[in-house]
Amino acid sequence: MWIPHEQGLAMIGTPPDGVVLRVFPSGDATPPGDPGEVGFWVPPFLAQADSVGLAAKMPALRVVQLLSAGADAWVGRLAGEVTLCDARGVHDAPTAEWVVGAVLGVLRQFPAFARAQAQRRWSNREYAPTDELAGKRVLIIGAGSIGAAIAARLRPFEVELTLVARRPRPAEGVHGVAELPALLPQADVAVLVVPHTDATRGMVDAEFLARLPDGALLVNAARGPVADTAALTAELATGRIAAALDVTDPEPLPADHPLWAMPNVFITPHTGGAVHGLLPRAYRLVVDQLRRYLAGEPLVNRVVDGY
Repeated sequence: MWIPHEQGLAMIGTPPDGVVLRVFPSGDATPPGDPGEVGFWVPPFLAQADSVGLAAKMPALRVVQLLSAGADAWVGRLAGEVTLCDARGVHDAPTAEWVVGAVLGVLRQFPAFARAQAQRRWSNREYAPTDELAGKRVLIIGAGSIGAAIAARLRPFEVELTLVARRPRPAEGVHGVAELPALLPQADVAVLVVPHTDATRGMVDAEFLARLPDGALLVNAARGPVADTAALTAELATGRIAAALDVTDPEPLPADHPLWAMPNVFITPHTGGAVHGLLPRAYRLVVDQLRRYLAGEPLVNRVVDGY
């Protein structure tokens, strides 16, 4: 069994009989042993192509347990006998906190005030009253566990919530993605937390953005390619809407990209899930999955094509 963190050794503790635990921090590092002997692999967080390609050199591999909620780099690239599992649930709280913080920060103009602080400027007369979250119509696109966590944290702010999933779930009050053209014009805040798949790549295009009302806020806590960067840049350049982006395409965003300089854009460097509690939560999932695997029990968070 290979894991990517030295801290994970203490979090897992004494491995079960017959399990040899090794730390392999990244795909370009020297392997800690023979890849051909690895049966259970926990790749690095947000592993890139070098890590994914290594799986082909692991004939004994049976489980890949990701530390990320997204699995787009891995889907369809593993042998048929390998079970791919994502980290559903691990990132719910921190990502939801980032979304709430970003929405509040942008609506209350915190980025502008931060720029003023850096310039040591204080003048109430420079600023009109800010917007507020109370009373806003919030559209959450992606009604999985992260979307549910965001909704739970937003409800006390007196907002009107609408959730959208790939398919409608009428019993839960969840709309289907086919209803987006009618829902977008009613959204003061649109939050993206969908997985990156063939179906969602580029879903935020010029038509999607044009349907948002004037003054709307788009929040991308999903993956950069979910939004068409050229269309997003063009729409934001008009100043008609604002955006809070934890992800971009490409990523990292080049230093000369125009999004950096737009006053109506707030950008963080893919930090939504990067919190101190990430590893303890992640390795609790790893330990449970290893126990299930050794006991012959079904694994949780299994990923299938088109997830």
